[in-house]
Amino acid sequence: MIADSNDDDQTTLLLEGMSCAACVLKVQKALEAVPNVTKVQVNLAENTALVTGHNDNPQALVEAVEKIGYGAEVMVDEQSRREKQQRLAQIEFRTRLWQSAVALIVSFSLMGWSFWDKKPVTTANEGIWLSVGIFVLIIMIITGGHFYVKAWKNLLQKSSTMDTLVTLGTASAWLYSMFVVLDPTFFPEGSRHLYFDAAVMIIGLINFGKMLELKGKQQSSKALERLLDLTPATAILVTDKGEEEIPLAKVQAGMILRLQTGERVPVDGVVTQGSGWLDESMLTGEPIAIEKQIGDKVSAGTLLTDGSVLFRAEQVGSHTRLANIIKLVRQAQSSKPPIGQLADKVASIFVPTVISIAILAGLIWYFIGPEPHLSYGLVIFTTVLIIACPCALGLATPMSIIAGVGRAAEIGVLVRNADALQRAATADTLVFDKTGTLTKAEPKITSIHLYNDATEEQVVQLAATLEQGASHPLARAIVERAEEHNLTLGTLDDFTTLKGLGVMGKVAGKIVCLGNQTFMNDQHVDTSVAQQVFEQESEHGSTVIFFAIDGKLASLFVVTDPLRSDTKEAIARLKSLGYHLVMLTGDQQKTAEYLAKEAGIDEVVAGVLPEGKVRTVEDLQRAGRKVVMVGDGINDAPALALADVSIAMGEGSDVAIETAELTLMNPSINTVADALVLSRGILRNIKENLFGAFVYNIICIPLAAGVLYPLWGILVNPMFGAAAMALSSTTVVLNANRLLRFKVRPEK
Repeated sequence: MIADSNDDDQTTLLLEGMSCAACVLKVQKALEAVPNVTKVQVNLAENTALVTGHNDNPQALVEAVEKIGYGAEVMVDEQSRREKQQRLAQIEFRTRLWQSAVALIVSFSLMGWSFWDKKPVTTANEGIWLSVGIFVLIIMIITGGHFYVKAWKNLLQKSSTMDTLVTLGTASAWLYSMFVVLDPTFFPEGSRHLYFDAAVMIIGLINFGKMLELKGKQQSSKALERLLDLTPATAILVTDKGEEEIPLAKVQAGMILRLQTGERVPVDGVVTQGSGWLDESMLTGEPIAIEKQIGDKVSAGTLLTDGSVLFRAEQVGSHTRLANIIKLVRQAQSSKPPIGQLADKVASIFVPTVISIAILAGLIWYFIGPEPHLSYGLVIFTTVLIIACPCALGLATPMSIIAGVGRAAEIGVLVRNADALQRAATADTLVFDKTGTLTKAEPKITSIHLYNDATEEQVVQLAATLEQGASHPLARAIVERAEEHNLTLGTLDDFTTLKGLGVMGKVAGKIVCLGNQTFMNDQHVDTSVAQQVFEQESEHGSTVIFFAIDGKLASLFVVTDPLRSDTKEAIARLKSLGYHLVMLTGDQQKTAEYLAKEAGIDEVVAGVLPEGKVRTVEDLQRAGRKVVMVGDGINDAPALALADVSIAMGEGSDVAIETAELTLMNPSINTVADALVLSRGILRNIKENLFGAFVYNIICIPLAAGVLYPLWGILVNPMFGAAAMALSSTTVVLNANRLLRFKVRPEK
């Protein structure tokens, strides 16, 4: 399935105040309610929202978010988003650091005092404890005020989030303690426990966990940040007056720029003078530098390791190849696979359910629990609220997607949406186009067989004239042959293309036809004299093109397009991973069978038109197979659109990037294997995170409710509940960040 490429009306918002999956749902619903908005992708890990729709007033989006109690700001470009996000992250990190430090120091001090002075609260010492309670309240407001403010805003909106749980838990502990201090005689002696230290420690531990979580989030975005770092801030402009260093924003198409050893290419362009070796590894994943000479294209972000060149700027600003890559990486990181929607459904009812469980558990302990009833009921109520948190659920999917998509970009794979990753991870069949996918797409004419008194110069000149405007690799091979012999091409009239068969037209008053044998038969051209040559060449893997002049066979062009250097290795690797491999081509059957055997592919479907390729994919899907189609993203468009996942090979052209769900930035079948292995790893990582988050809550909520007390007398202290909650979110973040070091190929 080809992803929707209409992202011209996308707006990126930088959000503030989100803390859990429930927050994500609130923001998403608010943005979806804005008129003309068609799609919203809210990312908790990045605190961003990607909004698609014909929205002429971005401020309406900001107002919708602010109305429900969160902050929002429209981001104009990636660089401004990055700077703002980093600045906010640094501020939040420093804030959480001192808040957690203050809260933990105060709580441990109170805990130590309680151990040292074990006197119960009485009318004699209630003044001291009253001062302590007021001091603790001030510390709670200073270090945890953000929880209470957000919880109040949620209440006004008749909703609840993680902040609601923290507020209820800590406020209940403090209020209970203050009631004990104000009137200790009202409570049975065994219930006169104070939880001032617990209330502050809970806030300290949660802030500490948020601080660790924040560091992990920054780590997961490093791949994208490295892409942003590839663009230099300035460029060297060359004019008649000399050279001048100018800001990158001032570079315009048509300018001549200088690039020297050790510098990065500022914009996309074409070399006009000199030569050098470019390291394109951050764009393609290939570590080997490539030589660039006059006429060769250079891409923004690549590094000149040796040489000096002048090049003409062609694509600048947001139109460069690197800018497109960054845009797609950001879009993919904001998307969510179907498996992630499970967490959203749970989050929508999670907080109200937890509050209900906490109240019910507290009442059960109050009415039928051991003495002191009130004290036990409060502890259970508080612990359930604190230990249960939707943070881990909300982070489970987006953290894995951010890290995984970033890792994919590093190995030369562009992911258009996370949905494609999940489908790729469960695919079992790969269908390859032949030309340009398994082969180099650099066909050469190896021999020309002549018939009916035709001469080589004549057939090459006429055939090249017929094909001079075509972009197909086989057409280019014929035109290159004419250029090698310095032949002058004629004028073409009445040109006609018959898709999948051939081309015909009128050159110098002659009707010329070029194509396969089926095309010749349709044009009533007798090819029997060339049948033996055709079969022999086809059996050796060559493509044979028939050429006729005025209804008579004039020549056979024998064209050879060799397999890519790593095709055999990659095919063997894919077979070892358990994939069913199919080669799908419009080429002749024998040619296709020869190349398939050489590559190691067992199933071949040859001689098919685009409609036939679609039928082949349909047949595989009807047989229960989940199909990945690998092609060039243009000629195989119908089959790519129908396949469960589409992968475009090549140099990452704009067309391929805008159509395929996965785009390979280097023409290597091994990268196809890399992409599939990584997609499996990402899906496995998401499942691990979701499993951990669900299991954590399934186990911890009953423990907090006291299910072990009747058997072994075990109760979970609220402070341990806060530590466990913080640990659950941190564990999800750390597990997702393992994808940043994911090995797609076994080490040799």
